[in-house]
Amino acid sequence: MIRKLKSNKRFEITLLLILMTLFCFSLSLFRYYISETKVFLFLNWNLFLAWIPFFISSFLLIFKIRSKLSLIVAIAVWIIFFPNSPYILTDLFHLRSRNAIPIWYDLVVILSYAWTGLFCGFVSLLDIEKLLSDYFKPRIINILTFSFLLIASFGVYLGRFLRWNSWDVLSNPFGLFNDIAMRIIYPMDYTKTWCVTVLMGIMLNFMYFMMKSVKNLDQETSIVKN
Repeated sequence: MIRKLKSNKRFEITLLLILMTLFCFSLSLFRYYISETKVFLFLNWNLFLAWIPFFISSFLLIFKIRSKLSLIVAIAVWIIFFPNSPYILTDLFHLRSRNAIPIWYDLVVILSYAWTGLFCGFVSLLDIEKLLSDYFKPRIINILTFSFLLIASFGVYLGRFLRWNSWDVLSNPFGLFNDIAMRIIYPMDYTKTWCVTVLMGIMLNFMYFMMKSVKNLDQETSIVKN
């Protein structure tokens, strides 16, 4: 019975994400049809990238990888793509008045994509927590979660301001490593990097743990009713 409820909840979340993605896609298509400009079509690619962490974590849950080494490698790959989920929040930088489309419509477009991408990431992080719960205590998992979200924030900085992306781990690893190493070795020379990383990391942690609190509140309410 419990497994059935969990599977139903997973199906509901996945369905909602698919429907929200279709809604986002329809918003961008309508915008393109009315304005005849491709201004926000790139958001579809960004949202596809935001789905990748969800695909990875879902794969790990479905096939239940037991090998510790395989799990470590899989989570490392997941971490590489995880920053793509909150990255769309920074696409708000593109919000400004344009003649063809009112700014309020563009705000709805960007927020819709940002929320969908962020939620994909948060669900995938919940999945990773479930996988880690077989090996670590809740306190350690919370520390790891906090660290994952800080790493994601650093990844967002690399993508938004230095224009690196997840694929550069393979296509240009030395250039990417050099930019990361310089900021770690000489942190005082890159205060912007760490200000963005820390502030966004704190924000993402608040958002994630608030979402988990709502989830736990819903479970407590169900128990009280029963």
